[in-house]
Amino acid sequence: MDRYSQLTKFGLFDTNAPRYTSYPTVPIFQPKVGSENTVAWMAAISPGSEVSLYVHVPFCRRLCWFCACRTQGTTNDTPLKSYVKTLIAELALWKQHLPQGLALSRLHWGGGTPTILTPDQIIALSNAIFALLPMARDGIFSVEIDPNEIDEARITALARAGMNRASIGVQDFDPKIQASIGRLQSFDATAQVIANLRKVGIGSINSDILFGLPLQTTQSLSTSVAQLLSLRPDRVALYGYAHVPWMSRRQQLIRTEDIPAPHERLSLFETGATMFAAQGYTPIGIDHFALPADSLAKAAQNSTLKRNFQGYTDDPAEVLLGLGASSIARFPQGYAQNHTRTSDYAAAIAAGQLAAGKGHVFQDQDRMRARLIESLMCNFDIDVNQIAHDFNMNPDDLTQFIDQNLGDFKAALKTKLGHITVPPEMRAATRMIAHRFDAYRQGSARHSAAI
Repeated sequence: MDRYSQLTKFGLFDTNAPRYTSYPTVPIFQPKVGSENTVAWMAAISPGSEVSLYVHVPFCRRLCWFCACRTQGTTNDTPLKSYVKTLIAELALWKQHLPQGLALSRLHWGGGTPTILTPDQIIALSNAIFALLPMARDGIFSVEIDPNEIDEARITALARAGMNRASIGVQDFDPKIQASIGRLQSFDATAQVIANLRKVGIGSINSDILFGLPLQTTQSLSTSVAQLLSLRPDRVALYGYAHVPWMSRRQQLIRTEDIPAPHERLSLFETGATMFAAQGYTPIGIDHFALPADSLAKAAQNSTLKRNFQGYTDDPAEVLLGLGASSIARFPQGYAQNHTRTSDYAAAIAAGQLAAGKGHVFQDQDRMRARLIESLMCNFDIDVNQIAHDFNMNPDDLTQFIDQNLGDFKAALKTKLGHITVPPEMRAATRMIAHRFDAYRQGSARHSAAI
């Protein structure tokens, strides 16, 4: 059986599956987890340890149709002023509960459009963060940058604040495709921003590009990838466009008939992946690529790669704090997500309360299942003996558990010397394989296409 027929047999082209940036996934979060949990979990962090922090800025000057993030449009800066004050007030509340001596291994500003903030707001917010949680010696401060919403003053402010990694969203450079997703962004504007970032000493540039966009062909994607390669980003995420109009109403503006079919999505991904590999980029997990000197490539090589809400990471911290509306915090005990509506989030902070509105407390086998899923997503491999040791299990019992959950996929995987490995010809189905270990799967309609 050829590879395409095998993937078809397993349902790759007509199945939805989570991206597993967390386990359990966000759709199963419940409102019974709230601020009381967050307070207790913060207090349990080991004093003097390193944590990571995600800051969500949900505002955009325009709402791109393809985006499914929690965002809102604004044509003036009034809501930004109020929002930054609320972020700083949330930090003040954290100070009452966090142990002493914590430092940031990673700080990431996402959105929305973080670069919608003014230079003064950038400095005020970063100062408030570092007054509570200074950067660790080798810490990374990254910011998502919209080339259409940035200037030299804001780049200077970000560099002054300590940003040392920038993430540039590209999506696609073809004007027709950009028009079809409501995101106009020229190659020249993108190239100029990257040049300006490097000019002020930002040494690490990440970029995102999408496959599976409306009107996209292998030829058009090849052209966009070639343009991106000419800018030589240090790492790239080649994400599949997630068409979820039932969750993101703005995606209803995209013509469904223009979206490539599932088997075409696989060809698009493989076209981009081949081009990145040919230019010396190391494949990372299911959809990332990095130059060999990049820390992500090194993490993949030494099996320390992890998964978080931004995709793949080399962040060693066990705790991720979430600042802002809809931000998600991860603790050893579970997940806590702030209220997703900005008004509800702001009201909670104004009342002197932490803003968690829902989440999940780890139950029973959650941590072990999460480890199996992350191992597959990061390494395409399950080290049975190591995981059994870490969870105080008998390796034979764990092997039996794995086999029972894999079902028909078991015959397509490789088993050798205590390792269960996804072979290269089956890696396109990794999300589906990982889904077999999800105890909360109740249909997959809430998720995007598996390829």
